[in-house]
Amino acid sequence: MSFTKQTIHSFIIVVLFLFSLSSAPAQKVGVVLSGGAASGIAHIGVLKALEENHIPIDYITGTSMGALIGSLYAMGYSPVQIEALAKTEEFKNMSEGIIDQKYAYYFKRDDENASWITLRLFDSTILSAIPTNVISPISMDFGMMELAGGPSAAANYKFDSLFIPFRCVASDIEKKETVVFKDGDLAQAVRASMSYPFYMRPILVDGKLLFDGGLYNNFPSNIMYEEFYPDFMIGSNVSSNNPAPDEDNILSQIKSMLQSKSNFELPCQNGIIIQPKTDVGLFNFSNVQPLIDSGYVATLRQIQNIKANTQRRTDSKELIAKRNAFAAKQPPIVFDSIIIEGLNDTEADYARKILRHKNKKVSMENLKEGYFRLAADNKIKYIFPVAKFNPQTGNYDLYLRIKKEKHLIVDFGGVFSSRPSSEGYIGIKYNELGKFATSIMANGYFGKLYNATQLKARFDFPLKTPIYIEPTIGWNKFDYYKSSSQFLKEVRPEYVLQNEEFGNVNLGFPTGKKGRVVGGAGGGRISDKYYQTTIFTPGDTADRNDFDFYTAQAYYEINSLNRKQYPNQGEFVNFKIRYVNGIEHNSPGSTSPDLVDNYYNRHEYYILKLQGEKYFNRRGTLKIGLFGEAVYSTQTLFRNYTVSVLAGPSFQPTLDSKTLFLENYRATEYFAGGLKFVFNIRKNIELRTEAYIFQPYQAYIRTASNQTDYTPPFSLQHYIGSGSIVWNTPIGPMSLGVNYYDQVVNPFSIDFHFGYIIFNKRALE
Repeated sequence: MSFTKQTIHSFIIVVLFLFSLSSAPAQKVGVVLSGGAASGIAHIGVLKALEENHIPIDYITGTSMGALIGSLYAMGYSPVQIEALAKTEEFKNMSEGIIDQKYAYYFKRDDENASWITLRLFDSTILSAIPTNVISPISMDFGMMELAGGPSAAANYKFDSLFIPFRCVASDIEKKETVVFKDGDLAQAVRASMSYPFYMRPILVDGKLLFDGGLYNNFPSNIMYEEFYPDFMIGSNVSSNNPAPDEDNILSQIKSMLQSKSNFELPCQNGIIIQPKTDVGLFNFSNVQPLIDSGYVATLRQIQNIKANTQRRTDSKELIAKRNAFAAKQPPIVFDSIIIEGLNDTEADYARKILRHKNKKVSMENLKEGYFRLAADNKIKYIFPVAKFNPQTGNYDLYLRIKKEKHLIVDFGGVFSSRPSSEGYIGIKYNELGKFATSIMANGYFGKLYNATQLKARFDFPLKTPIYIEPTIGWNKFDYYKSSSQFLKEVRPEYVLQNEEFGNVNLGFPTGKKGRVVGGAGGGRISDKYYQTTIFTPGDTADRNDFDFYTAQAYYEINSLNRKQYPNQGEFVNFKIRYVNGIEHNSPGSTSPDLVDNYYNRHEYYILKLQGEKYFNRRGTLKIGLFGEAVYSTQTLFRNYTVSVLAGPSFQPTLDSKTLFLENYRATEYFAGGLKFVFNIRKNIELRTEAYIFQPYQAYIRTASNQTDYTPPFSLQHYIGSGSIVWNTPIGPMSLGVNYYDQVVNPFSIDFHFGYIIFNKRALE
């Protein structure tokens, strides 16, 4: 039999065609996702465009944010599901270290103070006491365990057995090398890959302290090539190497020391790199949709080129079926044992009581409340959770690596102001953890306006209904003359100096996650020194009024505000009732019109006070806040006008108003309120405006003999306003603002400050 050349040529074409058909299904595609912090959200759009165009994804590798997005895909989440997750408040909270308001536990929170930085002592050097992270990783760690627990178990903790094979990288800074994760706990691996230095706390894995994978390999295309050897590679890159260090820029120098240059190229010719255009701050997760869209559009621009190089196509129905099959393999997360590491037996028993887990089966959702309650405990520094499936029981074991807080903690802070209200702050705290938790705290403020010292202890008992007992002794001094004399020269105030010495004991218990009820009793002395005239000389002696009292009080409080100063989310409610019984002793000074040398009078009265604050539109650019306050008091008049006003309840809704003695905003009975408008210019930079009305039932007025009388009911109103631009820096807020009070000749003033205008609690607060 003889064959012509044409027959042979046709036969070869047919054979090659059949070979191509048989070999096409074997073509494997690997996707590489770079690091890049918030910019890495663009990877979601890349995956979405690839899947919509039926491009197969057989392997995936990632670094940092690329590791997170890649791991979610490897767990079986579709790009549409990942996009929906990235738009949730929970994802934003995880990324920014915020605990969801549903699980924020206010009961354990200490009183607010003016601290900027906290140093934990009893370490080898002072540098080891400096915080290693900007954000709290608590919500991220729990969230990753919740997302990855089931998929990890279904894959038997082998990354090749996930929905698709997966790899991620972290950095071992001791050995200066990349660590590749191919098995083990998926949540722990991804968390290590995302541990950006100084932003998120590094974690220990198998005894190694691991940091963000981007330090040494921010585009793990070589890992894809070495681990999977795909036929075609698709890279999504949203990062680049740092520029050369600047001799005047310490941050650029630190980055150069920490990070090695990454190779943002593919190790083979058979591949395509997609480079979404992103213009977003490193950790700005406030608006993810433009980032997702950028990845989607960048991929569509190259989709024809990708299709030309990938003959295989995925079938949507088959992909859904494969995802459903992998999801069906995942055991539901139910814990029946908790193993606590890092605490002794007594300390672990304290932790278990807070978790309220007594070897009974508990679901992930039911675990959350106790977990975040324990994380909020100020005796606990850090918790890292690992969910491990136990095939013998069919449930999970929960491993909690707990690091307790240092015994000795020192806080530093205060405020720098353009007005004479600047002050420094130092606080010292000693912690002890046993069958119950103990904290002993001392602090001090020092400045022209405000000086104070406080000594306080708190004993927390982890009962079925937790309680704390808190004894306190304190001293406060407000010098309103020094703080006001440079405020507006045409309004030289009366000399007012107020001293408080007091002690009390409070007992509190929680009401839900955001609230607490507190009751207590105490006593003390309030001493006021003042002139009843603006005309006095250094040789004159001031009037003095001493009020020796004992008091009892109870209050109900809810607090979910997201910041201790300049909040823009959450709510605050406080309803308080106080009983006061005391004796007033008045001694006139050299300029006093009063001729009675020693005046005594008993005062017995009640005060009811309701205060509320709430913010709306949590995710929008414009947030609106409501603030209201109402007071009813049976307080009787003191010896003269000045001391009556000093003793009366005051309305101080703005930070600036807390530093001034403003007569027109004090009354025994009033209601007041206003609006706050907070406009986000950029992340952590806000434009804030506030406006309030103060409506006393009867305002104080001064008689000709400097005694006190009242106006007719509702005959006067007063107004307060402020506008400011605020930058909430990592250590404290910086503000430039304008204030308005309608009680002065020139009602406007300008104030700049950096830090916290926060005081210790007052004697009758």
